[in-house]
Amino acid sequence: MASLTAAAVTIPSFTGLKTTTTRALATSVNNSKAPSTSMALSARASLKDFGVAVAATAASVMFASNAMALDVLLGGSDGSLAFVPDSFSVPAGEKIVFKNNAGFPHNVIFDEDAVPAGVNADSISMKEEDLLNAPGETYSVVLSEKGTYTFYCSPHQGAGMVGKVTVN
Repeated sequence: MASLTAAAVTIPSFTGLKTTTTRALATSVNNSKAPSTSMALSARASLKDFGVAVAATAASVMFASNAMALDVLLGGSDGSLAFVPDSFSVPAGEKIVFKNNAGFPHNVIFDEDAVPAGVNADSISMKEEDLLNAPGETYSVVLSEKGTYTFYCSPHQGAGMVGKVTVN
C-alpha cells in the first residue's frame, strides 16, 4: 500500500505568472526501502498572463524613460555664483534636479513674470526662506507646460545667479 501526500504553494510575482510547487511523498508499507520524495516545480502561465507581463514590462520601460532627470548645479565648481548650465531645454514632464554645489546657501525661485501663461510660479518654486545649505542637497521640479521659464537664486540674484529653461 502506498499513501500520497501533496502540498501546493502559490508564489506571487510582479508579472502575474503563477508558480506552483508540489511535493509528493509516497511511502510503501510493504517495501523495506526508505520513503522516496520527489519534488516538481512547474510554472504555469496562460497566454493572457504572458500578455499582461509583456504589457507591464513595456509600461515600466516607458515610465523609466520618462523619469530621466536633468541635473543643474547651484554654484560653479570654480566658486562662481551661477546655475550650471544657466540655460537649457527639456521635454515637457522631465524632472529637473537642482543640486547644491558651491557658494551656498541657494534656492530656486521661478520669476512670476517670466513663466508661461497660466503657470503658478509659487507652486514650482522653493519657498524663499527655504535654503539648500550643504553640498549635495537637492530641489526637484517637473515642468509640464511648454514655454520659457526664468528662475533665480534669491540670495544671489543681485550677483547674477539667474537661469532660463525652455520646455518643449
